[in-house]
Amino acid sequence: MNLPDAMNTSPHQFDLFRKQGYHIVGAHSAVKPCLWSGRAVKEEGSCYKSRFYGIDSHRCIQMTPYLGCNQSCLFCWRPIEHPVEAPQHWDDPEMIVEGCISAQRSFMSGFGGIEDINRSIWQESLEPKHAAISLAGEPTLYPHLDGLIDEFHNRGLTTFVVTNGTRPEVIENIRPTQLYMSLDAPDKTTYIDTCSPRHPDQWEQILRSLEILHDHPCRTAIRITLAKGQNIKDIQGYARLIETAAPDFVEVKAYMHLGYSRKRLERDAMPRHEDIVQFSTRLADELDYQLADEVELSRVVLLSKRDAVTKIDRAEE
Repeated sequence: MNLPDAMNTSPHQFDLFRKQGYHIVGAHSAVKPCLWSGRAVKEEGSCYKSRFYGIDSHRCIQMTPYLGCNQSCLFCWRPIEHPVEAPQHWDDPEMIVEGCISAQRSFMSGFGGIEDINRSIWQESLEPKHAAISLAGEPTLYPHLDGLIDEFHNRGLTTFVVTNGTRPEVIENIRPTQLYMSLDAPDKTTYIDTCSPRHPDQWEQILRSLEILHDHPCRTAIRITLAKGQNIKDIQGYARLIETAAPDFVEVKAYMHLGYSRKRLERDAMPRHEDIVQFSTRLADELDYQLADEVELSRVVLLSKRDAVTKIDRAEE
């Protein structure tokens, strides 16, 4: 595995994550209450993934099996300036899943004290049904990711895995409910400038992962995060790469000027929703995909194959 020499992450690094609302699970995993989980349990709205794919935001765990990453993307809101190193020992999937579910129940239990809350929705929130394995870091660097996914599924949860595509051998073997792969550059030069990969061969690994996605048995999605002045260019280049993968869905999303990204990019690097719609429309034409949906608040557009089924429950029937 292309990771630094094994060492313990310093307490300072974990303290930093805790101050940002992360709950550390074991030696290297974390879970964090999602803004949309809190809003959903109060009937104040849901995440765009709820609209696109039918996920219940109030029953969704936002977690990662490993806080470290092998990229340092300029648009990332996470504290990539404080890298997390590989642990001396990797926790087993059962412990991680149990810790994440327990933490999620603890997060959501606090909403039970709200006077006018819908008690039925609140009770549902204490029994998570979905795990978004996408909180921070790169999940394919955790060596037991396949077992982690299986453990969530064995407990009746669906899973979304979000990966940067740099470990194709892992992507080939995992079976989440939906497999997301980020594609944040149309060429190697833009990738290096925007994502600052740890190893020079990571672009070639991404190209290999796109090929694997083409025949992957899971439902697949490519996600593009666009930042002005960085990677909003060469729509045809993106299209040719996406054609290699032939994913069920393509999400085009604006960079949001949040968190630590504010130290790296100016606010005007954040595209308007109109910019995302324009880019997506042209990309859909190149791919012969359809514009399936959009959420202006999140500045995101969903493209899909014309025969794609979006909702999780229908997809698993």
